[in-house]
This record gives sequence, structure tokens and C-alpha cells, in this order.
Amino acid sequence: MAQIEPGGLIPNMRLDELLSELQVRLEAVLATRDRVHALLNAVVSVGSDLDLETVLRRIVQTATTLVDATYGALGAVGEHNTLVQFVPVGLSEEEIARIEHWPHGLGLLGLLIKEPRPLRLAHISDHPESYGFPPGHPPMGSFLGVPIRVREEVFGNLYLTEKRGGGEFDAEDEAIVTALAAAAGVAIENARLYADSRRRERWLQASSDVTTSLLSGAEPRQVLTLIARRAREMVGADVVAVLLPDDSGRMLRVVIADGLAGDQVVYAQVPVADSLAGRAFSSGEPLMVADPAEAGVPVAIADYASLGPVAAVPIGAAGSVHGVLSLGKRSGRLPFSQAELRMLHAFAGQAAIALELAESRMDAERLGLLEDRDRIAKDLHDVVIQRLFAVAMTLMSTVRLVERPEASSRLQSAIDELDATIRQIRSTIFALQVPHQEGEEELRAQIVALVEGARGHLGFMPGLTMEGQLDTRVPKPVVEQVLAVLREALSNVVRHARAGKVEVAVEASEDRLDLRVTDDGVGVPEEGRRSGLRNLQDRAERLGGSFTVESPPGGGTRLRWSVPLG
Repeated sequence: MAQIEPGGLIPNMRLDELLSELQVRLEAVLATRDRVHALLNAVVSVGSDLDLETVLRRIVQTATTLVDATYGALGAVGEHNTLVQFVPVGLSEEEIARIEHWPHGLGLLGLLIKEPRPLRLAHISDHPESYGFPPGHPPMGSFLGVPIRVREEVFGNLYLTEKRGGGEFDAEDEAIVTALAAAAGVAIENARLYADSRRRERWLQASSDVTTSLLSGAEPRQVLTLIARRAREMVGADVVAVLLPDDSGRMLRVVIADGLAGDQVVYAQVPVADSLAGRAFSSGEPLMVADPAEAGVPVAIADYASLGPVAAVPIGAAGSVHGVLSLGKRSGRLPFSQAELRMLHAFAGQAAIALELAESRMDAERLGLLEDRDRIAKDLHDVVIQRLFAVAMTLMSTVRLVERPEASSRLQSAIDELDATIRQIRSTIFALQVPHQEGEEELRAQIVALVEGARGHLGFMPGLTMEGQLDTRVPKPVVEQVLAVLREALSNVVRHARAGKVEVAVEASEDRLDLRVTDDGVGVPEEGRRSGLRNLQDRAERLGGSFTVESPPGGGTRLRWSVPLG
């Protein structure tokens, strides 16, 4: 049996220990090498895309993979040190739906915003700043938070929770995520610069398109539609609307909508005094809210779609704002930056130019119309009326030379017709020389509409004669009454007269308005309901006028309604 030499066992044991320790260290080196390789691959992966929202999600996904975290999120910090965007990873759609709201930047998340340095915890609830989770949020224990800096600015924070296997995040995990956060800052900056360059490129192209559209004489609505669509594309908004004030100036109405739920947004309206768009309209400054539910005032486009960030950009500068450009993004997306708001404000200035050009074009067309009306009125007065008057004078002198009574009667009838025609032309001259206010229909036009409307019920067109300055001398209260009287008189003829001929005459003299309606029907019965006629008499008496209705010797009915003017 072999003898073990004294002291031989101890060196062998030491060698085994050394080899075991060497193996452990080699495994640690290999693990470190693998993690370094993984970190390098992660840095390359994070920097391989230039879309900012894609970059943010990839940063969170990479961080959770590197440190074996179950859940991860990136919170972007906005104004007033609040979270303006929250990008979660590891939650299913069902879990996300159960969460009542995303974190607002309180508790531990708020601590990281106020003190941007790495934070590791074995249990979130053990920290004195712990605020708890929103209702529906899954439970989480271990925690690792690391700030992401873009140059000297804190862009946001990486939040990692629930290390797989039930362990805690260690110093090595913190170092790896810190290194990743540094690379993420560079990737975010690159994505921002790329987005800015693309935005400027789209802005220049959009400005060129709008300028071309303006110079080509396109309709204002067409130009506004182009501006709205281009504005939405420039900032990547999901919906855009153009709001203009109504006639009262108290409400802003959506006249153009493009994008998400655009067919419903187009019916929206909000008060100027108490709405996000109204505040932008009144102040002349662009405004933005990260969440419409927290805006404190109505947001026109948010009632028809689930939106997150919403911006309201005035169309025009303070003191000469024509409307508001309202844009929105889906919930969870990055808010509009101040640079984007400034760019949109400048771009919306082109919409103001479009509206001003449209107003100038309408003024020019209106001026041209007035000049044409004045020229026609002068031609009628200086040429047509004078020639008709000369013809009438000639006929009057001829009457005395005609011996046959029948011929003399016909000549006199022709003279009377010429006289009536001259009065009609003079009345038309008055209407041409004094235009009515835009949006208000002339009294003449309303009388013609009533008379033409009766043709379908009578089976023939009533005769109509109008004289005097009906559109300028008759005040609005009298206009309403005379239209009501004419409507009632024509209705009575249709229902009761069984007439074959109806004549309507309206004359405005210096101090009175006379309305006469004559028909050749069955006349007014001695007995029967006269409530309608009493209404006509009451209307005349309330204005200090008179009303008569009679049956002339030849049959039919003659109605006269007369009221003072002035």
C-alpha cells in the first residue's frame, strides 16, 4: 500500500482552492464580458433609430433586459417638474387598462425629478417618500431609478422594478443602467436634432405650398384646409381643427377638421370666455396642456377623441387674431414643445394672411358691385327714364289729335303704363344706389319671395308693383309687420277668393307705407269669420296706421293697409 508523503495532502488542497477561485473569477470575467457586450449592443440598438418615440421605448426595453427587470418605464419631465409622458414596458394591455391613471410625478418619482441621481431600493414601500401606486397598478418591490440627461438638461428618468428571481438590484446593475442612460441621452439628442431638421424641412415645404395657394387665388376655405393639414403633419399631431368666431363673437366654431375623428370634431364649438381655444384667441399667445382633463376649461377637440397633449395656437398676432388652430395628440404621446408652438404660431400667421386676403378680395368685389350698381342707376336715370318720359309726352300730345274714342283710350292706357314703368324704374334706382347690409335681405326681395310663393297655390303669378325707397325708408319693425300682413292677405286670397287675377302694390312715400292687395274673386262675405282681418287691423293700429277692406263695384276685394314712416 502506497505511503502518503507527509505534507503532500495540504499542497493538493491549496491547488484545488486556487483552481476553484480561478474558475469563479473567470466566470465573473466572462459574465462581465457578456454584460459589457450586451451593454455595447444595447447602446448600438438605442442609437440606431431617429424617431424619438421609438428611441424612448427602445431605451426602456433595453434597460429591463440588461438588469432582468420585470417592469420598466421612462418618464419624461416637463415644465413645473411634472411627468408629461410615461412610456411603460412589461405591462399587458389588460393591465394597462386596469390602471386608473399614470403617475403624476409624486412620491419616489417626484424625488428623482427633484434630486436627479441614481436610487436603489430593496422595497419601494420602505422609503419615506413612497406615495403608493394608482388604483389598478400591479404590486412592485425592488426598484432602480436613474436620470437621463441630455447635455446639462434632465430629460427624464428610467424606472426599473421587480428584478426577476426575487433579488435586489445591485451596484453593477446601477452602473450598467447609468451607462445606458448616458448613451440614451445622446440618442435622444440625435433624435431631437433629426426631428427638428425634418420639421424645418416640412415647414419650408408647407410654407411654399401655402404661399403658392395664396398667390394662385384659391378660396379661403381651401387655403385653411391646406394650412390645417400641413400643421398637423409638421408636429405629428393626430387631429387638427380651425376655429373661427361666430357673428356674435362669443363662440368659436370649428369650420375645418382633419385627422382623428375629424368628421365629428367639425361640429364642435366652445365659448371664447371659458375655453383653451378662447384663451389663445383672447391673449394672442399659443397655449398647451398635457392632459385635457386637467385643463380646467373646455377643449373643443377633446370631446370627440381620447387625447393627451392639446395645443391652441392663435391665427394672427395679439390684437388682430382671426381664429385658433387647435391640435391634439393621442394619450401617452410626447407633448408639444415650446419650439413646436413657436413654429406653429409663425405658420398660423399664414392662415391670418389667407383670411385677410379673402376679406380684401370680398371688399374689392363688393366695391366693384357697388360701382356697377351706381353706373346702372345713372344709366337708368339719365337715359332710360328720360327716353320713356319723352315718349310719354309725345303720346300725350297725340291724344288730342285722335278723334276716335277707342284709339284715344288706348293711347291714354299706354301713357299710364309708361308712367307706372317710370315709377318702377325710379324705385329700382333707389334700391341700386343704397345697398343693404350684408346678411340682411332687402324688403323688396322678401316681398318678391312672398308673391312668387303664392303662385304655386293660386295657379298663376300675381301682379306686383313696388315704388319708393322700400329698402331704406322702411324701419325694421314696419318691415316685419308689412311682411306679416302681405302673407296673411295672400293666404286669404288663396283660401277664400277663388280669384283669377291678383294685384299687389307696395309704395313707400316720404311719410307713409301703403300696401294694397286687389283680386277679382268672390269678395268679402257679409257674415263669416273675420279674425284674420281683425289681426291685420290690429297690426295697423299698433303702428298708428289704418286698414280697410272693401268690395269694389266690379267685384272682388280691395285691401289697403297703410302706416306712417318715421
